[in-house]
Amino acid sequence: MDIEAILDALLGGNLVILLLAGFILLCIYLGIRIVPQSQKFVVERFGRLRSVLGPGINFIVPFLDRVAHKISILERQLPNASQDAITKDNVLVQIDTSVFYRILEPEKTVYRIRDVDGAISTTVAGIVRAEIGKMDLDEVQSNRSALISAIKTSVEDAVDAWGIEVTRAEILDVNLDQATRDAMLQQLNAERARRAQVTEAEGAKRAVELNADAELYAAQQIAEARRIQADAEAYATRVVAEAIADNGLEAAQYQIALKQVESIAQVAQGQGTQTIIVPADAADAFGKAFQMLKGRA
Repeated sequence: MDIEAILDALLGGNLVILLLAGFILLCIYLGIRIVPQSQKFVVERFGRLRSVLGPGINFIVPFLDRVAHKISILERQLPNASQDAITKDNVLVQIDTSVFYRILEPEKTVYRIRDVDGAISTTVAGIVRAEIGKMDLDEVQSNRSALISAIKTSVEDAVDAWGIEVTRAEILDVNLDQATRDAMLQQLNAERARRAQVTEAEGAKRAVELNADAELYAAQQIAEARRIQADAEAYATRVVAEAIADNGLEAAQYQIALKQVESIAQVAQGQGTQTIIVPADAADAFGKAFQMLKGRA
């Protein structure tokens, strides 16, 4: 009996120690939280927000605090959405959009909105319709970057209270009905035809202008050449007149005789020339030229 009492005493003491060790380990397990880099934990105490745990090792009060929500802070993409909108010039278009966002303040996202994706999709649809309604169809097609920027800014302002950051908003496509497409194609073809006619008319006009400029330039050059030739003839006449005045009539006769000799020489140098026509007074011309040269010598 004594041995049994001793064994019971030992087992009872060890059991208490074991229970105490187990309780300590459980407290450590419940009090330490390791948060991944891509997440944040929302901690509640008795149903109220206590804190938000960031990445790494964190400590909470066991049995009082609990991790109520594990929120991913990675960038997310909403499913591509398509909504109808009417432009300023009353054209029905179908806009395909895509939105990327991430959660910056999980406590706001958890306690202020239930369905984040649905809320953002509804907000984007309303903003897209409002922005499209401010623009004509041509502006929607040609100024898409400004439209995307306006949509992104408006969405950011709308979801700021939810602790969300819109990182990117894209308009994937702008679809039109077949009747509008046919009308736009006819308008495009008419515009191309008009531009072709304008270009052709401008080319013809430019050709006429260039031709007139060329004719004017040619006339100016011809007139300039005639003026230069007239000046040269006048200068030559003046020189001859001065020579006659200085040297008498013999200088003129000498020039005439010399020109006759040069002309006969040119006729003789012609290709295939077998017969040379010599004026009757050619011999007298040679003689006079020789005598004048002899006299000058």
